[in-house]
Formats: sequence, C-alpha cells, structure tokens
Amino acid sequence: MIDHARVRDIMQTKIVTIGVTERLSTVEDIMTLGRVRHMPVVHGGQLVGVLSQRDLLRASLSELGSYGSEARRAFLHAIEIERVMSAPPIVIDPDARVQLAARLMADRKIGCLPVLDGDVLAGMITETDVLCWVAGVERDAAERGSPRQG
Repeated sequence: MIDHARVRDIMQTKIVTIGVTERLSTVEDIMTLGRVRHMPVVHGGQLVGVLSQRDLLRASLSELGSYGSEARRAFLHAIEIERVMSAPPIVIDPDARVQLAARLMADRKIGCLPVLDGDVLAGMITETDVLCWVAGVERDAAERGSPRQG
C-alpha cells in the first residue's frame, strides 16, 4: 500500500560520494558526466555534508559574475567542497515513511536526503524518487541502484 512505503523502498542505493577536500571542478565533472544533481560529502568514511548543483552554481556565480569559462574553471579548481557544501546534512532513516522524507525536503527546500542506517550512508532519496512514487511509476531495483540524476 502506497501510504506505508518506507524510504528504503524507493531510495537510490548506489550513490556517488565525494571527499571533503576535493575541488569543485572535480564535482562539476562528475555531476556533468554522471548526470548527478546531489552528492554526499564524506570525510573519514562519515557523512559531513551534501553538495548540489545549486551549491556549485551559487559558488561560481557569486565569485565570477561576467568572467569567461577559463576563469570560472580555474576558480572552481581552487575552491574546496567544504567551503560551499550544505552542512550539517539533513538526513533520514531508511525505515522512515516516504511522506516524512517529502515533508522534510519541502520544508527545508532541499532536493535530496542522505539515508543513514545508524552511522552508515545507506543511500539517497531525491525529489525525483518521491515524485515517481507519488505518480505510481514502478522503478525496478536495478534503476534504483544505479547512480542517476535526482
């Protein structure tokens, strides 16, 4: 029954993470090539933040204004993720109801929630996952397990 669905039922389980000391240029490449909109940021194996395409855009627009693409790329290479990521991350338990995840994302105006099972990053639930669930779009386990835009 749809109203009893849990986060674990619709979350993505194969997610791309990035280290806190990586550069924004690396994230931009991964997001572009992998068609990923949100990336959990880890340090020492622990989740410390989330970086979204919106964070990346905000950082580059705030600093560069009208500079060209080479200057933008140099800027992104010089900035560590830690300076622009959203931290601490807003997370959810895999056994939480999907409605709670949707409410948290709507209330906080965020597009994803890392899913923590204890201290372990178990997956990610995105607004796309929730919208597909609401629309009754069946997605098989292989699709939920592959990194994708979300």
